[in-house]
Amino acid sequence: MNEVYEFLKMCGCYFLATTEGDQPRVRPFGTIDLFDGRIYIQTGKVKAVAEQMKTNHKVEISAMAQDGRWIRVAAEAVLDNNIEAQEHMLEAYPNLKAMYKPGDGNTEVYYLKNITAQICSFTDAPKTIKF
Repeated sequence: MNEVYEFLKMCGCYFLATTEGDQPRVRPFGTIDLFDGRIYIQTGKVKAVAEQMKTNHKVEISAMAQDGRWIRVAAEAVLDNNIEAQEHMLEAYPNLKAMYKPGDGNTEVYYLKNITAQICSFTDAPKTIKF
């Protein structure tokens, strides 16, 4: 789990894919947190991505590191209403505090479960990590 978290953190920006009906939706994300033994992402309740993750929990994440390696993560996103998880995320990303507050009814954090990640490059065999 730590290797997946550290890789995504190192990349800074990753792309989160969800579905809306039969249409894939992909957008850049920058929040990744490790809390209570789980990897978390964050968004606003009012955003379409939040509704998409509630309708279909399956998500995929992809990011590329500056050294040319990339990661693909398949997981299920689970909404966690724990205020402590929201606080932890916002402490990790203080720039978000201008838009989000723990318990404000808009801040949502999701932990990822049933994760299968692959770290790949053009020169090495893919490394698969499951947890």
